[in-house]
Amino acid sequence: MESTHEELRAHLMNTDEEFRRLAEQHAQYHQELEALESKAHPTEQDEVQEHRLKKLKLHLKDQMNAILARHRHQEVA
Repeated sequence: MESTHEELRAHLMNTDEEFRRLAEQHAQYHQELEALESKAHPTEQDEVQEHRLKKLKLHLKDQMNAILARHRHQEVA
């Protein structure tokens, strides 16, 4: 199952512009989060930004999972 999931994800990265855009934005938010989390003394603003990025990242993941589910459903049908 896991290899099938990864194969479908790789296929969508190559063929689906929306999925690729979502994945790239997700990766960007991940990098920004890592930078914030690596700060020795985060400010209150950093913490607010971290919380915001986590929400945005989760929203993108939900959208990507919906696309994956839609394509899995099409393969079965």
